[in-house]
Amino acid sequence: MVWITFILSAAVVVLAAIKLAEYGDVIAVRTRLGGVFVGTIFLAGATSLPELIASVSSFQAGVPNLAAGNLFGSNMVNMLLLALVDLMTFQVPLMRKIAISHALTATLTTILMLMAAIAILADFHSTIGWVGTDSLVIILIYFGGIWLIQREVNGPSSVPTPVAVEPGPEFPSLLKGIVGFAISAAVLVMVVPLLVNASSEIAVITGMGTGFVGTAILSVITSLPELLAAVAAVRIGAYDMAVGNLFGSSVFNMLGVGIADFFYVDGRFLAAIDPNFALVALLGMLLTNMALLGNLARVERKILFLELDTLAIILVYIFGMYLLFSRGVGI
Repeated sequence: MVWITFILSAAVVVLAAIKLAEYGDVIAVRTRLGGVFVGTIFLAGATSLPELIASVSSFQAGVPNLAAGNLFGSNMVNMLLLALVDLMTFQVPLMRKIAISHALTATLTTILMLMAAIAILADFHSTIGWVGTDSLVIILIYFGGIWLIQREVNGPSSVPTPVAVEPGPEFPSLLKGIVGFAISAAVLVMVVPLLVNASSEIAVITGMGTGFVGTAILSVITSLPELLAAVAAVRIGAYDMAVGNLFGSSVFNMLGVGIADFFYVDGRFLAAIDPNFALVALLGMLLTNMALLGNLARVERKILFLELDTLAIILVYIFGMYLLFSRGVGI
């Protein structure tokens, strides 16, 4: 029964993710905000909801390591997905096709992950109520960084702005885009708990630690919307939305770390988890910076049809998972 629930809920999540990408593109075109902003804010926020919902559910089950593995592990998975999407578009240099402004999102993600790693290792217990001050600082820096990204994308730039193309009469209206986006996100919110519960039961059967299960298994499952949304965006040529979704989902996961602390009522969330999760955060930083380098360098480096930076991200992810497994993170 658990396998049937897993397969059916996963299928619904896939369909909802595809619709999120479609309606996100409608919002981008109709509002003239562009794929960078919509991908980084709207689409990334909606497709990252599974991580946040799964983390809150893990608190209710009394396994905060599962929540930590899910949130931090999802950042590693997002960079792996970015590399896999790049492989799918090997004829188009994806990381060099997108806007440089994605570097701001990647940099913000790196800063927040570094702050989280320091907070995990630091021996201080400053709280406001039951919420750690470190989580509050992470939330404040997230919104400050998003404001900066929006200002940079919408503000004056030395790069010439392409002429906007008016959508045809058959193109969906803004209202339809917003309603469709909201419905798709709502479906995702309702179905993800079923997917998480089923995957958690399967994980228990395997006998692995909750932290590693969250990092290696649950994070992959809850990142499924990001993959499908990115693939759907690439298929319609919305490269900025695809990459913005993955970078934006990573930075939204760090907001999720701060928000999750409000639901963990037994003290500081980052103090309650295995200190080895600092290693997960550092691995996420490494992968994010590797993707950032590919975005900024814009130099073609290939072995046959494989981009070297894409191949390196995949290899580092695999090595990182082996390292985490060997250290028994979160057991």
